[in-house]
Formats: sequence, structure tokens, C-alpha cells
Amino acid sequence: MIRDYFELCKPRVVMLMLLTSLVGMLLAPTEHLSLNIIFFGNLGIALVAGAAATLNQIADQHLDKIMGRTQSRPIAQGKISTKESVIFASIIGILGICILIFKINLLTAFLTFLSLIGYAVFYTLYLKHVTPQNIVIGGIAGAAPPLLGWTAVTGSISSFSLLLVLIIYVWTPPHFWSLAIYRLEDYAKANIPMLPHTHDIRYTKLNIVLYTVLLLCVSSLPYIVQMSGKLYFIGISLANMAFLFYAIRLYFSNNRKYAIQTFHFSIYYLGILFTLLLMDHLI
Repeated sequence: MIRDYFELCKPRVVMLMLLTSLVGMLLAPTEHLSLNIIFFGNLGIALVAGAAATLNQIADQHLDKIMGRTQSRPIAQGKISTKESVIFASIIGILGICILIFKINLLTAFLTFLSLIGYAVFYTLYLKHVTPQNIVIGGIAGAAPPLLGWTAVTGSISSFSLLLVLIIYVWTPPHFWSLAIYRLEDYAKANIPMLPHTHDIRYTKLNIVLYTVLLLCVSSLPYIVQMSGKLYFIGISLANMAFLFYAIRLYFSNNRKYAIQTFHFSIYYLGILFTLLLMDHLI
């Protein structure tokens, strides 16, 4: 049962979010970074993210039951009831916000709450079902963690913190559209207007390539604006070439296995990017 509740929180997604929020904290300008801020900041963000993930599964349970990718989720399997899931999401969500209010600052708590509303309500209940640009418009909510980490330390928003948000925002479309191509039948069965379903696969592949090229430019900005140094630039340049290879190979191939490979690499890419930012900063 505990494992089922843990799975409700989408732990692998939350762990990647915490990496980006931690990097946001460590890159923020401060003379003394408190371990309390690192611990309670990431704890609060993780709890709210887990609540948002649970609310997403509550709202989408009827879709999860018919999609192969999501059929094993706890609510879809009937392992946890809707009522129990709502109570769980409420508890961890309120706890997370309270931790951020009383142990961090009001700005971080407010932005984290907005992210929860953006993902669990605006994206899940509305955008996801009305436009093939759902990922593009709703991506801002998922791109917030490094900003939250930054504001947890400084109590303010800066252009550097927004640059970190921009990187994840531009990364999101090629990441999700690759999965949408691979799971085309799933999304069609659930009547979710993902781009390869509403337009066609070729058009989606072109958009993946174009967004990847844009990501190459955006991911170089930390070096250009002197937020990071040569270690980051060399490392991310290599990662960018690899991402572009995956995107172009997907575009010219009819083999959908390349779509899931591109999706998986995109996850590694984001982890590599934020790890490089952290290593460059520490060294």
C-alpha cells in the first residue's frame, strides 16, 4: 500500500524536478546557503509536486484505464480509491505549502502553488483536451522547479532563474512529442489531441527537430551570459549534438522505436544539463 501511494507521486519525475530545483538553489547568489533551505525547500517542492501528480491521476483515471502506458497506475488498477487519493493529495499538498510558507518564504510557496494549479487544473482538466499545443502552453508549470529553488534562497526572481525555466520550457515539446509519436494509438484511443494525432507524424517530427534546434541555442545562453563556464559549454555542446542526432534520425525514419529512444535520451539530456551546470559552478 505504501508503495502504491509512493507511485501516485510519480517519483521518477519528481526526482528530476528536485535535481533542477537543487541546481537553482546552488546557482543562486548567496554567501551562506543554509542546509535548512536545501532540505525544507526541496521537501516542500517535492510534496506539492507529488500532490499535483496525484491530482493528475485522479482527473485522468478514466483515460489511464484505457491507455497501455498508464493502465498500471494505482488508481487505474483500483489499488487506491478516488477518495483516498484526494485525501492523500490534500495532506501532502497542504503540508508542502505550509513548509514553504513557514520554513522558506511566501514567494516560493506562492509560485509552487501556482505550478500545482497550472499542472493539475489548467493543463490536466483543460489544455490537455482542447489543443494539440497543450504541452507548449502548459509546459511553463513543469518548468518552474529551478525558479522555485532560486527563490527559496534569494526570495526574488532574476533573469538567470528565468533562463533556467526557459531551458526546461523549450525542452518539453520534443520530450513529450517523441512519446506521443510512440504512443500514438494510446492518445487516439483516449481522444487526447496530441500533435501526431491531430496533424500527422511527419509534421510532429519536424516540430521536434525545430524545437531541438531552438533548445541548442537556449541551452548555450548560460555560457553566453556568463552564468556558467567552459566546462558547461563543452559538455552541453556534446549533449546538444547527441540530441540533434536523435531528432534528425527520428525525422528521416519510419521506425517508431526511434521515437521512444529520443524520449528516453531527452530525460538523460535534462539531467546532464543541470548536472553540468552544478559541476561547472562547484569547480
